Amino acid sequence: MKNSLTVSGLTKVYPPEKKGAKPFVAVNHVSFELHDGEILGLLGPNGAGKSTTISMLLGVLTPTNGKIEYFGKDFFEHRSEILETVTFSSTYISMPWRLSVMENLRVYGWMYGVMGKIFERRVQHYLEFFGVWDQRNKTMNQLSAGQVTRIMLAKAFIPHPKVVLLDEPTASLDPDIAHQVREFILRQQKEFKTSILYTSHNMDEVSVVCDRVVFLRNGKVVIIDTPSNLAKSVSLSRMHLTMKDGLKRTERFSKEMGLVSKVENREIEIELDEQKIAEFLLKLAAEGIKYEQISIDTPTLEDYFLSMSDQKQKL
Repeated sequence: MKNSLTVSGLTKVYPPEKKGAKPFVAVNHVSFELHDGEILGLLGPNGAGKSTTISMLLGVLTPTNGKIEYFGKDFFEHRSEILETVTFSSTYISMPWRLSVMENLRVYGWMYGVMGKIFERRVQHYLEFFGVWDQRNKTMNQLSAGQVTRIMLAKAFIPHPKVVLLDEPTASLDPDIAHQVREFILRQQKEFKTSILYTSHNMDEVSVVCDRVVFLRNGKVVIIDTPSNLAKSVSLSRMHLTMKDGLKRTERFSKEMGLVSKVENREIEIELDEQKIAEFLLKLAAEGIKYEQISIDTPTLEDYFLSMSDQKQKL
């Protein structure tokens, strides 16, 4: 399998802020591969090193050590050539505020060699898709945060890039627009075989969009795997019971088994290993405890994210 991006031993160390302090290691020997046509999630709690990594992948920051290759070519030896086919979009970065949407996009298209009728056709297609075509003559400071985010996404895909780095692409969007954006990204992957590095704190979104994920913590790679495999690695499930009677006894049983439970009105939520579900339900049946409804939530990628974040706090 070919790689669009290969990162090897990437490290960024900042010098100490004051005398006697230790240098700060923001990214610590990070290595991963983005396969051709793959959407790879870059995940981790705040301060894990995601933004620093992306900045180095764009050439905004110079690594202390390590190697970055796009399409098998060294990034720093072929930077100009590589950046002609690599784009970036972030919820937290916009374009010059005093220029109109079209003026900004025209400058951007010119930088990537997309001009004339091809530019006009692509811009109209993407802006209409995102519902912001009628905003094209407004200056950027006249737009809402959600409109800016959609225009930034359109900007990133206008050149039909080989690689796109997306930083929290749906963070400021309403749920319906966020769903539209996810469908758009998956369509770009399928239609143009675009390789995408994707950061997000929405784990449900990552599970839908990403083929694999790289999980960072304290600047290091903890694991690289599929979203489903990471979710399966969390053994705890959540069982929800709506009780007819025996609510207090059910809560007591959960404590006796060392389980975490939460009671609200007639409902109880219990966290337990999947292997203990049958044992727990048998205890309830033996005591004659009845419930009206039961549902079991299997572990998700968000559960994995939270478990890894908890481990960070304990370090």
